[in-house]
Amino acid sequence: MNKQRLFLLVGLAIFFGGCSLAPKYTQPKAPIPAEWPQGAAYKDTQAMPGAPTAPELSRQEFFADKQLQKIIEMALNNNRDLCLAALNVERARALYGIQRAELFPSVNAVGSGSKQRSSSDFTRPGEPRTTKQYSVNMGIASWEIDFFGRIRSLKDRALQEYLATEQARRSAQILLVSEVARVYLTLAADRGNLKLVQSTLETQQAAYALIQRQYEVGLATELDLRQAQIPVDAARGDVARYTQLVAQDKNGLNLLTGSSVSEDLLPLDLSSVTPPKEISPGLSSEVLLCRPDIMAAEYRLKGAYAFIGAARAAFFPRISLTTAVGTASAELSGLFKSGSGTWNFTPQIVLPIFDARTWAALRVSKADREIVLTQYEKAIQTAFREVADSLAVQGTINQQVSAQQSLVNAVAETYRLSNIRYTKGIDSYLSVLVAQRSLYAAQQGLIGIRLARLANHVRLYAVLGGGGE
Repeated sequence: MNKQRLFLLVGLAIFFGGCSLAPKYTQPKAPIPAEWPQGAAYKDTQAMPGAPTAPELSRQEFFADKQLQKIIEMALNNNRDLCLAALNVERARALYGIQRAELFPSVNAVGSGSKQRSSSDFTRPGEPRTTKQYSVNMGIASWEIDFFGRIRSLKDRALQEYLATEQARRSAQILLVSEVARVYLTLAADRGNLKLVQSTLETQQAAYALIQRQYEVGLATELDLRQAQIPVDAARGDVARYTQLVAQDKNGLNLLTGSSVSEDLLPLDLSSVTPPKEISPGLSSEVLLCRPDIMAAEYRLKGAYAFIGAARAAFFPRISLTTAVGTASAELSGLFKSGSGTWNFTPQIVLPIFDARTWAALRVSKADREIVLTQYEKAIQTAFREVADSLAVQGTINQQVSAQQSLVNAVAETYRLSNIRYTKGIDSYLSVLVAQRSLYAAQQGLIGIRLARLANHVRLYAVLGGGGE
């Protein structure tokens, strides 16, 4: 009879195990406009017919530069931050397994056996002298039958946390890929600036040497000589500064990749870098809902809903088997065999009458849901702002590059004419110095804007959710 009652309780546990007191989850409405921003700053972003969206373009397809592709693969294989993110996923998966196991009873089995040989003086004629006895004990120390879904809600919460951690790993990968690309492009720009200042230094040293010879024969004044020395010293300082920046960029790449990047994989300057493929932001801002960080926030929101179910279930009785023992034994003595079996269990019912902690836990679970909901909405708004900022750069950066290139050309011609006027004695060396400084600053500005265009292209790919796979 006890055995039948046990099977009845198990059947009821299975039947009611699907019940849950968690509130029904519905995806909140995204607190952002349905379309991307419009206006003068975004005009060029609309003219991208046929360009794929970021999720449609794999990392290998987007980053067309072969050297950069190899460095990114090194980072994905060796970066310690990404390894920690992956380990956190494994930990969350194991915790989910632990919580899920609470749904099932923990059964222990102990077996024993004995063999006894009696003296012939105490054994009747014809009876065997050896007696064997075996027994098996199976027990359930304590098993809560999840009638009201408390354990199942906790299991669901652990599952959502695991899924959120997996999306956090994808976010870490996107961040790593974009950071490697950014440092790679920065290194290319700094190497270009280093080549520029080295070339400028050589030009200024040659000009200084010429003016020094003129000064020695009385064709140039000391003022001309000192003015010619100014750009030489400034260029020397810039050579040292950009040498330092290039070394630091290399160190940054080595840290991101978790190993030393060989020189043959490093860019010479920005002109040697193959630009990434063009992408489209898509027609709707709903594409942001597929970003890993937003998906992680939504999984945590679902977990908060499940935790409310666990808190509600705490108001209902808990039924558990505190002891459930089954024993089977057999005795063998020659041709004589005997066996027996018993099964005993003690159900325990805990009926909550009043517990202030239970009410407090329910209030906490509801507050947690509102907190996580706010975090989810903020994540969406932040993502929209990041994409909008990148689109604003993309919509205006080509005009900036064009204007800067025109400025470089104009200042270069001014510098050439100033040199001619000084050589012919029409003007002082000060006009040459001013024109040279302007040209140097314009050339540096052009490198900076070209870097900004490439870096923003990579950032747009990342903030649209590209590079996570």
